[in-house]
Amino acid sequence: MNTHALQKKILSWYALHKRDLPWRRTEDPYKILVSEIMLQQTQVDRVVPKYHAFLKKFPTCIALARGKRSDVLALWSGLGYNNRAVRLHELAQIVVSKHEGEIPKDYESLISLPGVGPYTAHAILSFAFNLPYACVDTNIRRILIHELTLPHTLSDVKLRELAQELIPKNKSREWHNALMDYGSAVLTSKKTGIKAKTQQSKFFGSRRWYRGQIMKLLVERRSLYLTTLSKKLQKEDSWIKNIVDEMAMEGLVLREKEKISLPT
Repeated sequence: MNTHALQKKILSWYALHKRDLPWRRTEDPYKILVSEIMLQQTQVDRVVPKYHAFLKKFPTCIALARGKRSDVLALWSGLGYNNRAVRLHELAQIVVSKHEGEIPKDYESLISLPGVGPYTAHAILSFAFNLPYACVDTNIRRILIHELTLPHTLSDVKLRELAQELIPKNKSREWHNALMDYGSAVLTSKKTGIKAKTQQSKFFGSRRWYRGQIMKLLVERRSLYLTTLSKKLQKEDSWIKNIVDEMAMEGLVLREKEKISLPT
């Protein structure tokens, strides 16, 4: 299938079937950045209510930069990967101090911010500024492989090059939204047999699950003692202490001897 035919096929389908998602109703770079950070390894239906609540509390980058770390983490609780919230808070403070509170419009500035990797930088440039930067997530990778009959082992670099060539002129935002919806609804992994390059490990009972439970308890109580955490999570003190110390180093919790609390 040639480039024009594929573009027409995907965009025509999208015109009839596009999802109404809150971050698609705005071109505000800050709000789009928040959505992109939240959507990292998290399903859309879990993100939507958290996105609304987060922006109600922190409607601007300046508001987030001035907010308390404990409030940021409390609003984030339930999304998982809570260190994303810490990095987002740090990012907001840097944007306020170095960029006058405005999300940068260039790749190099974006990539230098905490929690912003190449994909997220491309996504912000595409969705917020409608610039032609290819975003290749799991869904888009699957579409490219299927529609262009590419080998499943094709490198990420080559896939990005091909994706870049496919972006319709002045339609980067619409094109990437269309691809994501088409991959999610039509060319699914089950239908195509094309699996993601990496598979998430079992969550329940994992170390990540326990980290989430600790955050949930701290959001409810604001502070707890190590022994209380151990009893509630039915794990030995030394094991819980090891996780807590790890979280403290990441800025997720404060530990004062045996007392654990959310950072201020």
